[in-house]
Formats: sequence, C-alpha cells, structure tokens
Amino acid sequence: MGTHIPTREESYELLKKYNETQSLLNHAQAVEAVMRYAAKLKGENVEKWGAIGLVHDLDYEKYPEIHCQMTKQILEESGWEDEYIRAVLSHGWGTCTEVEPQTELEKTLFAIDELTGLVTACALVRPSKSVMDLEVKSVKKKWKEKSFAAGANREIIQKGADMLGITLEELIDMTIKGMREAATQIGL
Repeated sequence: MGTHIPTREESYELLKKYNETQSLLNHAQAVEAVMRYAAKLKGENVEKWGAIGLVHDLDYEKYPEIHCQMTKQILEESGWEDEYIRAVLSHGWGTCTEVEPQTELEKTLFAIDELTGLVTACALVRPSKSVMDLEVKSVKKKWKEKSFAAGANREIIQKGADMLGITLEELIDMTIKGMREAATQIGL
C-alpha cells in the first residue's frame, strides 16, 4: 500500500515521463486547473485534487488500448496512496474501469474530464481563441451540435453533473472558471 503524497512538481514530471504530445499535456493541465478550482470552492485539499487531475490520463499516450490499467501500475510503483489511485481510475468508470466515482473528488473528475475538451473546442472557434471571454451560453449552444467536438462524451458529462447534484450550466461555469486559472499554460 502506497503512502506517497506527490508534490505538483513530481506529478508533472511523471506526466511528462509518459506524455510528449502537447494537446495531452494541455488537457492534463486543464483538468488539473479545474480540479484545483473545484477543491478551492468546496474547501478541499487543492494539492491533492490537482495532482489527481494532472495524472488522470497518465498512460493514454503510450497505452491507449489499456487506458487506466497502466496508470494504476505506474502509480503503485511510484508509491502513490491507494486513495489517489482509486480516484484516478474512477474517471474511466463505464468506459475503461469498473471503479464507480463515490467521493466528491471522484465525481468532479468524472464530470469535468470530457467537459474540458468541449470547453477547449469552444474556446478555439472564438475570435480570441481563449477561455477568458468564453461564456456558459456559448458552450451550451455548441453542446447541442452533436458533430461539434464529437469526441466529448455529453452523456458522461451530464451523468457527472447529475452525480454532483448540480446543473449542466453550473458544471460548465465551474469548468470555464477553472480553466481560466491556467489559460496561459494551456494556450487558451
């Protein structure tokens, strides 16, 4: 059983050890930023939520066909706490793991992972190409266009909002605000 609580630097180094693609690094940092923002709102451990957000797709670039399984092994070998590993695995519930999100942290990660992709796509079609002036209503409008950012699974996003007991609008608002905190790092 791992007892290691990673720093932000350690989490980022681990991410970069397994991922080189800029879009994947940006996605990881977008999820991290939203998780940190959500943790602040809820009075939770910002560093913990951030670390889990940062490494949630750790194995995706090198092992997409067994996504989440290699992450579990890598984090165990790095001595990460079981609670952190479980949280990371829960984001793949119903697609690549059987780990159902139970805690507020897990439900938040599950809900915002796909949504950061949709928000990124919405920002990139704006004249500013930025999240800084992106509004919830713009994301909602694009939400209805199934062909727009088709990779962003709307069913999972909605299920996540329901799990958290919040509206889709509230989830989108939180995601945009969280991503604004890392706009420079993620190129938005």
